[in-house]
Formats: sequence, structure tokens, C-alpha cells
Amino acid sequence: MSGLTIKLPVRPNQTEFNLRRWEELCGDPYYALIEGRVETDRHGNAIMTPPPQNPHSNRQSEIFFLLRTLKPGGRAQVEVPISTSDGVKGCDVTWATPERYDRIYDQRAHTGAPEICVEVLSPSNTPEEMVDKKTLYFAAGASEVWLCRSDGRMQFYLSADGPAAKRSQLCSEFPDKIE
Repeated sequence: MSGLTIKLPVRPNQTEFNLRRWEELCGDPYYALIEGRVETDRHGNAIMTPPPQNPHSNRQSEIFFLLRTLKPGGRAQVEVPISTSDGVKGCDVTWATPERYDRIYDQRAHTGAPEICVEVLSPSNTPEEMVDKKTLYFAAGASEVWLCRSDGRMQFYLSADGPAAKRSQLCSEFPDKIE
């Protein structure tokens, strides 16, 4: 059933549920021992993935550096927990204006998406997973979602259902490939 989009009901208090569950997981000594990334689904179940390989980390660092350099008025971050309609997702790199950051910041997880959300693809990522994350980030308030492919090529999405753009509208100087 490729390409089928299913609309799941969202709890009216999904954000508060996500934040409460995320706080529980972050305070659990068992999860503190896990090396890798932990996310949740909308039911609060933990989803674990292995730590990324070196190319992923290198691209993540370069994207963070470039966003800090090219957009100094905002806040760039790595490994950002974002509350979405499908649980807390860990975004590789984000950038937010100070106003947006102040509005979404919570010590547990962001209560909405920063303006720019970037995912660096790993070999284990499926196309369906990336479509889902892109959709979730836009639904949580992102203005742009970028994907960095395994060869370093960047894809800039300006809407959840539109094709990739040649450039970012929020950071037009950003390169189309990360080495």
C-alpha cells in the first residue's frame, strides 16, 4: 500500500501527553544507558534507532555550522526533540527565530516545530519515514523541511505536499550539497 496516507485521530492534549511521556523517558535510568536515538510514537511507546555513522554526524555538524553562520539572528540546534501529532521526534538540526524559539521552548521537548527542520538521511531511513517526518514537522509549524541525502545533496521543501525546491526561501545562501 505504498503512497497511502492515513489520517490518525489526534488526542486533544497530545502535546501535554508527549511532554509528560518524554520527561518520564528522559528520567528513566534504563533509557539513559541506551546509545542512540529514542523517539516516541503518539501512544508514548519508545522507538529506538542506533547512533548514526560518521558521515551522518559530519553532515549534521556542517549543516548546524552553516545555519549558525548564515542565519546568526536565530538559534540553530542539533538533536532537537519536537512534540508532533505522532509523538516526540528527534530532528537532526533545526533553526528558529528568537520569537519562535521562545514560544515553543519547553525543557522537555519543543511544543512545536522551529521554522527550519533538517533531517540527515541514514541508510536505515525509508522514503515513507521521511515523508511522514516531513508531514509531521510541517503540521507542527515548520516553514521549511530540508533533507540531506546520503550523498550530501540537499532537498528543500517549502510545503508538506509540494516538490523539493532548488533553494531555501529562509536561507537562500545555503548550498545545495554538503561535503
